[in-house]
Parts: sequence; structure tokens; C-alpha cells
Amino acid sequence: MNLISNNPLIYAIETRKAFIWSRLLRTPFWAIYSLIPFILYRDFHATPLQIAAATAIKPMASLLSVYWSFSINQRRDRLRANIIWANILSVLPFFLFPWVSSPWLIIAAFGWFMFLHRGVMPAWMEVLKLTLPGVSRERLFAYGTTIGYVGDACLPFLIGGLLDGYEQAWRWIFPLTAFISLASVIFLYRISVPPEKIGRPLQPPVPITRKLAEPWIHAWSLVCRRPDFRDFQIGFMLGGAGLMIMSPTFPIFFMDILHLSYTELAIAVAFCKGVGVAMTSRMWADWMNKVDIYRFSACVTFIATLFPLCLIAAQWHIAWLYFAYVIWGVMQGGSELSWNLSGPIFSKDEDSSAYSNVGVLAVGLRGCMAPSLAAILCSLFNPLFVLCLGGLFCLGATERMSVFSRKYFHTARENS
Repeated sequence: MNLISNNPLIYAIETRKAFIWSRLLRTPFWAIYSLIPFILYRDFHATPLQIAAATAIKPMASLLSVYWSFSINQRRDRLRANIIWANILSVLPFFLFPWVSSPWLIIAAFGWFMFLHRGVMPAWMEVLKLTLPGVSRERLFAYGTTIGYVGDACLPFLIGGLLDGYEQAWRWIFPLTAFISLASVIFLYRISVPPEKIGRPLQPPVPITRKLAEPWIHAWSLVCRRPDFRDFQIGFMLGGAGLMIMSPTFPIFFMDILHLSYTELAIAVAFCKGVGVAMTSRMWADWMNKVDIYRFSACVTFIATLFPLCLIAAQWHIAWLYFAYVIWGVMQGGSELSWNLSGPIFSKDEDSSAYSNVGVLAVGLRGCMAPSLAAILCSLFNPLFVLCLGGLFCLGATERMSVFSRKYFHTARENS
């Protein structure tokens, strides 16, 4: 039964409320979730293999996420249920954290959450596409991202202080923040898509073997059919790989070289990143409507190349660490828009979930390679070398996106 009237404005209002409240109520959970690799390293004395696994499982979960998101391909009647169940199931393992003693269980919960967080994004993007016009969609996404990161900026002092002042306080912070995030179901239940845009289900029952292969077949068919979208994924793959190569070095670099406390970590990872996102998300959203997505993404990856340089400079003054994460936040504000909205941008009048699924699969594929490469390099060289290598990958992504921007800009101009 439809819960709201047929007025398009009402659909847009309910979508905005659900999106904003889901971001806001999940903010406390994100603030502690981002510290899991450091908790593993300090409280569990995790081995390099376990740190590498924690780093790799986050993007590799996307290889399974596509099956969650593929369930709504050509099934717009499932969008709301897909979002609600992902929100509930993603945080359930964290209610067991007071009794967990194995770092592998922590890593598994870490990956489970990311599996559903990535998997639900195509459903969200399709809901935004069906209920909001282009400019409003991008501004809402930027606004929701800003709210989440502003919340992150307010929580580090509390969470960092608790982690430093009370031994293993994280065991109780996780279930508490998970419970808060579940309150968003009240607003998610109000999501609805105009009936005329739902249509009739187009997917007949298929064998399980075909279900396993279908997301990959559809993704391959799409990138073969759309070279412009394929080139975007190539550029984004390079930039994402650069960031993933850097990530395994963070616990080693922060704990063993910079000797940071949980409070200092939380201020850098959450507060400074939140400041960067909050300052620039609206500017990113407005600029996205003025330039092509390749040029937009090239700017994002160029900013990412500055991050490892500032991080290395933190050896001489801690202020560089905080400045590095402000830069990361600026980059993150643009990256969130570029990655999440690429599906609606390239799909035009098609179902955007198919395009979003390709992005999800790409994250999983680079997650299979980049963190493992970084773990090997960390064992052979020092973290500074790996940070610089990650920056070079981001610089390569900038060059590729700039080339694609000129290529498709000129093509569009010649065809006009």
C-alpha cells in the first residue's frame, strides 16, 4: 500500500527526510567504525596479515555486495525493502562485540557491514533518481554527506576520550551506536516511488547458477556497450587503487612512527575529515552541474595526491597530520558524489542500478589486488614508500581522467 499521496512533491520530501535521517543517525556508528583497524592493532595486537585482511575485506566485500544490489535490477518494487533490510542487518553483528575475543570475528563484522553498505547504494541512487530532479539529487546527496561528516567532527573528542580513558570501551560503544542507527528505519519505511515509475517486474525466475553469473555478465555487457562509462571506471579504478594501497600503512605509520593516542587518531580521522567534507560538499555539488564527470573526477584524484605528502610531513609536526585529513575530507566530498552519482549520470533514462553495480564490482576487484600489494610492499619497504606509491596511482588517475574529459568533450562538441 502506498503510504503517501500521488503528489510528486510529497515523494521528494519523504525521500529527503529518509536520506538525511539515515545519514544523521548512522553518524555515531561511523565514528567508531572508522577506528576498527587501529583497535585491532592496539588492543588485539593484530598481525600484519590481519591488518591486511581488515584493509582488503572492506573493498572485497563489494564482490558480494553486487548480489544484494542486483536483486533490485529492473525491480523497482523492491527498492524500499532493499534499503530497510540492509540498514537492519548491517549492524546486527556489532551487538555481540561485548563478548568477542577473536580479531577474525571483528574483521568479519567489519566486512559484513561494508558488504551491505555498498550493496544498498544502487537502491538509494535509483530512489533519488526517481523522486528528485538532477540538481536537487546532487545537492541532497552533498547535504546528507555533509551532515554525516559534521556529526563525525563533533564525536571524536568524546569517543577518543572514552577509548583512551576506559580500557576496551569500544565493546559497549559499538552496540550503543548500532542501536541508534536502527532508529532510521522509522523514516526509511516512509520511502515510496511514484506508482507510474515502478512498472511491472521484468525478471522471471532463473537458476541459481545463472543468478551467480548474471551480475558479471550484465556488467561486462554494459562496459562493452558504453565506452564512455568504461573509461570512467578505468580512471576511477586507478584513483581508488591509490587510496587502497595507502590504507594498510596507516596503523603502522600512526602507531609506530607518530605514536598517536586514540584521541589524536579520532580528531584526525573523523574531526578533520569532517571539516574538509563540510567546507566543500556544497561547492562540489554545484560544480558537478557545470563540468563533465571526467574533469570533476580528475580534480578529486589530484587532491588525493596531496594527502600522502602532508602525511609524511607529519613526522616533523603533528599539524600536518590534521591538515592531511582536512585534504582527505575535501577529496572525500567530491569522491562521494563522483562514485555514487556516476550511475544516474551515465544511465540517463535507463535503470541506474545496472551502472551502479559496475562501480560496486570495480571496488571489489581492486580490493582483491591493491591491499595485498600494499601488505607485501610494507613488509619489503617502509610505509613512506607505500604512501608515495599510492599518491602516484592517484596522479595517474588524474592524467587519465583529464584525457577522457578532452576526448568526450570534443566528441560531444563535434556531434552538436
